[in-house]
Amino acid sequence: MTFGLTFEKLVLIGLIAVMIIGPERLPRAAEGFSRMVRKAGEYLRDTKSRMRQEMGPELDDVDWRKLDPRQYDPRRIIRDALLEDPQPAPAAQARSTIAEPVAPRVHQEFDAQNRPPYDVEAT
Repeated sequence: MTFGLTFEKLVLIGLIAVMIIGPERLPRAAEGFSRMVRKAGEYLRDTKSRMRQEMGPELDDVDWRKLDPRQYDPRRIIRDALLEDPQPAPAAQARSTIAEPVAPRVHQEFDAQNRPPYDVEAT
């Protein structure tokens, strides 16, 4: 994750920062920067140790190289899926009973006396 920053760009940013800060405040700024880098490293170490405590011993058993997304080759995955013998699905047993025929619905005419059904939950 370099965000497009090359070594030359970083040197240029550093030189501009030195010119803006000036020689009087440069030692104090360098101390602050080193303190910030030290705290960031300490934060990362604490996070790593906390993760190891929470995950337990199974964290060491994980093969991280196998889970690396750069190792996935879509062509190989598709080839393996196509060459793999499909598992036959268990055949469903035929039903011994026959369904009764359904009578067709008759269209009802509604008027003032014969009102349509009213569903409170649907309206």
